[in-house]
Amino acid sequence: MRKNIDSAIIAVGFSFALGVGLGREVSVACAAEHGEEIAKLKAELDELKGRLPSKSHAMMDVDYHFANLWFAGQSKNWPLAQFYLNETRSHLRWAVRIIPVRRIPGGEVDLRGLLEAIDSTGLTEIGKAIADKNSEGFIGAYRRTLDGCHSCHKASDKPYLRPRIPEQPESRIINFDPAATWP
Repeated sequence: MRKNIDSAIIAVGFSFALGVGLGREVSVACAAEHGEEIAKLKAELDELKGRLPSKSHAMMDVDYHFANLWFAGQSKNWPLAQFYLNETRSHLRWAVRIIPVRRIPGGEVDLRGLLEAIDSTGLTEIGKAIADKNSEGFIGAYRRTLDGCHSCHKASDKPYLRPRIPEQPESRIINFDPAATWP
């Protein structure tokens, strides 16, 4: 009887050892497969990153919409001004998603916080002036927002980017006249 028990213990021990050994082989094989999959995913991610537009590209869109916002407001075309304000906000968010934290000499600047400050002050003031159809309020809010934009540029170690009141619309195809019935 003792012999049968010893044989059973040996058989169970052998089976356990064999299972652990196979488990290790399976784990090594799985790790190799996962390593290959991770390498493929990293390569795909690098390829996708290379296809993304630069932050300057997104900021050129902001420039376009913010400049046209000025002319829509000057023309008292409030629906068009609201459109360009919305586009400005959208493209600013896009720019910050591209690079949310800028590295500068001596540290980093979290652009998300700067965007939130500009959005909750200057852009919100512009929105209120548009809703109120207040030309004077619009002009003041637009100018203060330009100051806020320049503050962001300075904080990002780019003080040479100095936005100003535009002299002509970015778009020559858009009719800014709110009374226009045809282009």
